[in-house]
Amino acid sequence: MQDKELFDNVKPSGFNIRSREAKYFDVSDIISASSYKIDPVDIDFFERLDLIYRTLCVILYNFVPTSGHPGGSISSGRIAEGLLFENMFYDLSDPLRDDNDLLVYSAGHKAMGLYALWAIRNELIKASEIPLLPRDERYQLRLEDLLGFRKNPKQDTPLFRKFRSKSLDGHPSPATPFVKVTTGASGFGVGSSVGLAIAAMDSYRINSPRINLIEGEGGLTPGRVGEALSSASVSKLNNFIMHIDYNQSSIDSDTVTSEQNKTGEYVPWYIDEFFYMHNFNTINVSDGHNFLQILSAQKFVNLLQTKQPTAIIYRTTKGWKYGIEGKSSHGSGHKFLSDGYYNALSEFEKKFNKKFKRYSDITVQPEFVEKAFYDALMLIREVIDEDEALKSKAAEKISNIKRKLDQLKRRKRSDMPDLSKAYGLNIETPTELRLFVGDRVTPKEVLGKALNYINKVTNGAIFVSSADLYSSTGVNIINKGFPEGFYNSVSNPDSRLVSAGGICEDAMGSIASGISSYSKHIGVSSSYSAFISPLEHISARLHSIGEQGKKDLTGNCYNPFIIINAHSSIKTGEDGPTHADPQSLQLLQNNFPDGMMITLTPLEPSEIWPLISYSLSLRPAVIAPFITRPKETIIDRKLLNIPDATESLKGLYYLMRADMSSKQYNGTFVILGNACGMTFVKDVMPEIKKSGFNMNVLYITSKELFDRLSPAEKEALYPEYLSFHSIGITDFTLPVLYYWVRSNYGLDSSLYPFKHKRYTGSGSFNYVMKEAGVDAYSQIKKIKEYALYIEKNKIMSVMPGGH
Repeated sequence: MQDKELFDNVKPSGFNIRSREAKYFDVSDIISASSYKIDPVDIDFFERLDLIYRTLCVILYNFVPTSGHPGGSISSGRIAEGLLFENMFYDLSDPLRDDNDLLVYSAGHKAMGLYALWAIRNELIKASEIPLLPRDERYQLRLEDLLGFRKNPKQDTPLFRKFRSKSLDGHPSPATPFVKVTTGASGFGVGSSVGLAIAAMDSYRINSPRINLIEGEGGLTPGRVGEALSSASVSKLNNFIMHIDYNQSSIDSDTVTSEQNKTGEYVPWYIDEFFYMHNFNTINVSDGHNFLQILSAQKFVNLLQTKQPTAIIYRTTKGWKYGIEGKSSHGSGHKFLSDGYYNALSEFEKKFNKKFKRYSDITVQPEFVEKAFYDALMLIREVIDEDEALKSKAAEKISNIKRKLDQLKRRKRSDMPDLSKAYGLNIETPTELRLFVGDRVTPKEVLGKALNYINKVTNGAIFVSSADLYSSTGVNIINKGFPEGFYNSVSNPDSRLVSAGGICEDAMGSIASGISSYSKHIGVSSSYSAFISPLEHISARLHSIGEQGKKDLTGNCYNPFIIINAHSSIKTGEDGPTHADPQSLQLLQNNFPDGMMITLTPLEPSEIWPLISYSLSLRPAVIAPFITRPKETIIDRKLLNIPDATESLKGLYYLMRADMSSKQYNGTFVILGNACGMTFVKDVMPEIKKSGFNMNVLYITSKELFDRLSPAEKEALYPEYLSFHSIGITDFTLPVLYYWVRSNYGLDSSLYPFKHKRYTGSGSFNYVMKEAGVDAYSQIKKIKEYALYIEKNKIMSVMPGGH
């Protein structure tokens, strides 16, 4: 028998998706089996509301001009209308009310729809003359604010200035009322919404606010989404509800997923199986433009007794009734003031017996565009003002929503965390965390104990996740004193360890960001610096943008989340260059607007408490400590004449300080990174002192903390002229030295792992440092060469003139 015949009789085995705790429902079964009925008057209200909404989307795209995402904004409109006017519980007059349900536009490109719907709601309530709007106009979104859609705050057109229109970003941010997180990076909003759900669930435990989010099937394809869904499922977040605008059209495909036995062009899975596989209650709405189906599914979810998260899948058409459908309507639409544009307005014109202005002399001059835009908005206002039934029904519904929220009597748990205590810590190391000369400890253990101390002080304000490295990176210590195992809202609600889907730095960052964005907790994520720094850069950036927007709107301080860059750089040598990565710090340091990011590079463990406690008090958006893996021996700072650990809070301190009155001067040497720094302290500094060199040696603990000093303080601590002849050495890449070393000679003479134009190999860190040319021998050789160069060339220790 030939080999090819050996398995001729083998047939495929049977396979079925195993049952889950979650349940699957079809909306047709819900409707037929329930006694829930919808008043035809309500259906008429929603139909007219949606017609105004779709028309406003048409107008917004036209007058940016021709920018935005009309297709998905239109196809998701009815989903959002059902939520905002019927099936969410919130207080329109108080966007900051803690027990409000939230709606997150994870599909951030649908921002056009968000702004349109927010403005229509505002206009309807204003026209009703019932006092339901926020008194402070900052917390409203008016029709006039739509003049700022995709406009910069510096926009100088007349009406934008006259009406003080808000600058509405192309993707949502908390600069807009009722928006809790920034979205736009595909799938990021799913993870940040999971974080919001965890924080809300932990704050209330029973009868928690619900986190609703709108996403499309294209936004489900990034890997971070599957990671986040796993986290929501295993954490049993029954307050997490996904509303999927399933139109099958992305930018380049009209068959994103498999459907009706046709294989998807992007992913092979069927969307209902995707959610059911993740143990989500799954509800299929076959016609996502039918209000009976939409409202029935949403009402059913509100009353569903479940311990699992839920996804409602609404089958829709992208660009429904717009005149352009499918992928062609994703990020493009009708040309400016074209026949197609006016055709898209015709349904509105016929229904309300109104006519939008036609223009014979068309120009794209900003003033003309703005005035035409404003005229179109005023016609929308006119229709709303004249429609008594529409505005009274809207006011009735918004009033009912607030009344239902009040009736729920959501109460935070009596023993919930007190986050304020994390922002007012003493920088002096607590007694139980003190380290003594000669102690052998790992930096990760010290950081873990520091954050655990804060967790206990705040009664559990810190949630931590790690990429299957909880013990490896020491963050399991943060949960000490709290129940062991992972957080589960049902069986283990007091644990502070979040399961983020496994080895999932990407979703982990967005989840931690969402936890912090809720403003009652601090999210912490941890992994190898080599992986977490690049993979959570998006989370750090979007979180920073979100916190900026929130501060602009409310004036409140940032809510930081912490990215622990563990096993940092070349001291992780045994794992090889894939893990012992010098590039990570460059991705974060000085890569964000001032005040938003603080990176920390402690020399040794005794600096960790003061650095982390002080950084929290400053309330940046993100804190990123870089922590090495091996044990360190606590040095005798007094014996070595090294400043106290609290001096690290200035961002740098002197390991050696030159006598500036001496005629001999041997230069300034800057060190950044624990590996190079501790090598210098233990093995190099004694040799330099023996050589009699009169030089400055500085260690950098945080560029961002240094930047927070006043110009006078910075100049006194590190005079600018020193940077023009200094050289440096770092565990990381050369760009992290650019501020400290500014001459070509200095940069050429500096030592760093990539100096030999290659990645290092594996091995114990002392051999890796040797290969990188940053070991003790290389440091001594370079410093002596440099010191003699400075002396020979008579480079002065002070600027000419003695300044």
